[in-house]
Amino acid sequence: MSKFVVTAANEAQRAAWLGGTLPEVEKVRPGLWSIPVPIPINPLRYVLVYALELPDGVAIVDAGWNTDEAYDALVAGLAVAGYSITDVKAVLVTHIHPDHYGLAGRVREVSGAWIALHPADARLLRDRYDDDYVETLVEQEKALLVRSGVPQTVLDTLAGASMMIRHMVTMARPDRLVEDGDRLDLRGWDLRAVWTPGHSPGHLCFLSESRRVLFSGDHVLAKITPMVAVHPQSTPNPLADYLEALVAVRKFEVDEVLPAHEYRFKELAERVDYVIGHHEDRLEEIVEVIGAHDGITCWDIATRLTWSRPWESIQPFMRRAANNETLAHLAWLEAKGRVRRIPGEADLWYSM
Repeated sequence: MSKFVVTAANEAQRAAWLGGTLPEVEKVRPGLWSIPVPIPINPLRYVLVYALELPDGVAIVDAGWNTDEAYDALVAGLAVAGYSITDVKAVLVTHIHPDHYGLAGRVREVSGAWIALHPADARLLRDRYDDDYVETLVEQEKALLVRSGVPQTVLDTLAGASMMIRHMVTMARPDRLVEDGDRLDLRGWDLRAVWTPGHSPGHLCFLSESRRVLFSGDHVLAKITPMVAVHPQSTPNPLADYLEALVAVRKFEVDEVLPAHEYRFKELAERVDYVIGHHEDRLEEIVEVIGAHDGITCWDIATRLTWSRPWESIQPFMRRAANNETLAHLAWLEAKGRVRRIPGEADLWYSM
């Protein structure tokens, strides 16, 4: 598939992404600001928090990680826009990953803002972030990796790989649950919630039809594709959910897509088509690998696929992500009757 390059809505923001620097706080258009909030030790480097001006303050879309550096950057960015952290009235969380949800509780503590989240993600909070329950989640992940054929030598490392970032989240129950199609109560804005599961079960985008913009979270990004993976908190077929949600947003007539990472861009439909094509290519690649190695494990399939770097140079956490992404594609293929799984201590995959 030929590479499609979107048009950046702000070339300086794109240049900052490509150059490995932090973009500037930016007034995107009247009443709307983009605030980069740094992410520690992560190739994504920052999350773009959007501040929406209200008659009595601001609402923000996503919040960032719960670190002092991130909090200070958010405070400083709001100051550039002419606001204080105490002016935040609402935190609209696209999904519960730490770089989006992590600071929401701390912002609420300071400002009294209400936090909004989709119910499907709200149901996952306790098991993901409560110390009394998280070990169960680790054991479930470990069992999934065993079924995937992950070698015993790396099993424990991979199963617990995400535990190091749990402290970057302030556990905060949402004040409001937002369903697909809900209109957000924000004066001066016509935001409608769009449920876009896949990257997380409760991922939300926010559409403003009058301003012709889509706050896309991680659902649609300018250059990379979000992780869509089978894991203990995913739906059984998250790739099917994701592809369906891509089709749902493709029809929106917007002038600009405002993602949570990288940079803002213009061509929503074309970018959606490219991402769908990417997954179609990956599905075919997996079918070819199974055809050449019938009775292969998910882990061994993952090691044979094309990634952005050689398998040997991929860090443990990302190897787990690669395995679980591969499993999501296998689940889609199995549901379509294109491959079959023979369950065992490690599941084996065969051609049809």
